Amino acid sequence: MLTYDMERRGRLPLYDYLCRCIKEDIWNGALGPGEKLPSKRALARHLEVAVATVENAYSQLVAEGYLYAEEKRGYFVSPLETGDRPRPAEAVHASGPACALPMPQRDWLLDLTSGGAGTEGFPFTVWARLMRRVLTDRGEQLLLAQVRSGQYKGETMQVYNYVGPLYGQPLKVGQRAVLLISTYEDGSHTATVYEYDRAVGLAVIVGLFLLATVLVGGKVGAKSLVALAVTLVCLFWILIPLLMQGASTLLTVFLVCAYITVVTMVILGGVCRKTVCAALGTVAGTALALLFGLRIDGLRLTDVEPLLQLRQTGTPLGLRGLLVAGVVISALGAVMDVAMSISSALTEVHTVAPDRDGRALFRSGMNIGRDMVGTMTNTLILAFLGSGLSFIIYLYSLGLDPRQLISSPYMATEVISGIASSIGVILAVPLTALITSFILVKDKKPKAPCGSKPEDKKLPKEVQ
Repeated sequence: MLTYDMERRGRLPLYDYLCRCIKEDIWNGALGPGEKLPSKRALARHLEVAVATVENAYSQLVAEGYLYAEEKRGYFVSPLETGDRPRPAEAVHASGPACALPMPQRDWLLDLTSGGAGTEGFPFTVWARLMRRVLTDRGEQLLLAQVRSGQYKGETMQVYNYVGPLYGQPLKVGQRAVLLISTYEDGSHTATVYEYDRAVGLAVIVGLFLLATVLVGGKVGAKSLVALAVTLVCLFWILIPLLMQGASTLLTVFLVCAYITVVTMVILGGVCRKTVCAALGTVAGTALALLFGLRIDGLRLTDVEPLLQLRQTGTPLGLRGLLVAGVVISALGAVMDVAMSISSALTEVHTVAPDRDGRALFRSGMNIGRDMVGTMTNTLILAFLGSGLSFIIYLYSLGLDPRQLISSPYMATEVISGIASSIGVILAVPLTALITSFILVKDKKPKAPCGSKPEDKKLPKEVQ
């Protein structure tokens, strides 16, 4: 069984590192021509990585000619042509000194070795331009960087920056970056560029958002910012630590979402009937959406690898239910919007027409909610599909038939996410209308809605 230390990959993607390791073994002779490689699932289980990682590595090796696939049999090592071994961009794993293995001479039907073909028709201009583009866009960049914070503050280090379509663009003089500094037992340390420093740009964008919210929303806008701060605190300082300690995923998410709903409603609308009805409708809709999601499970392939690595470090994170939990959290704002709109509208109707019974109020709430469901559901599904538009275009470019496209794991996950989030919005309409109408008819004396001004209490005698 192939065994590699996947922790030594640095910033390389897992599939790229695995691909380089296998190529190193092929050139070293550890994998001979015609030798069968382990199945994708077996190797993924052995290396404790996702099956997609092994599949991508095998596909890349097939495209480069190192492997060939036989249907229903597996992947096999291809015989390598004579020539110099390509020098790897960086060492992939400790396997002894690199050397080119002598290859047996063969009789070829057509000789296509370097230097044996005519060069009159070769497009040297195009080749040179493409070669310059490859050499410029891919490779390593060696930098001198001054550390501004942390343990090594003030020290100037030699820093490697991996550049290319998968890693990022070259840094320029004066640019700020976040460094990943690795310290070893002997006291030595190395540094690589982790990411560009985007703190300043993000701070400007966040400042513009806060300013626009306060200028347009006034006091209500300021209250919404306070509610947003409470929500972020609940997510990052309560929910995530509890999940990483092994708490039940769906139950914890439901309780935190209920707490966020109550606090947000109270901050925005105060303690009154409208707020209570909206909060109860939101919590009830969220609960039914979670019950609907009990039969749904799964994760996106891009999310599996880091979560599995997190589990290997001893973190008791439960993976079941994370898909539905993420969907419910992302749709919580829309559910609160629908619930508050219906509760507020029915409260106003009851204030100007207190003689309406509960059935009439419920019908009014349903009529209001139907219009909101049509637009809100469309918004949620488009939001989920829009977040993965690039990958959807790639799947479409493969020429898959509709059944294959719909059955692909990524498309199925996005569709299920959009539908599950829409379930919460749809169920919030009848639940909020029912709860609000029930609470309002219990109080025969209409009260002014939350936040109403004194002049608003002069109600018309009759509603047309």
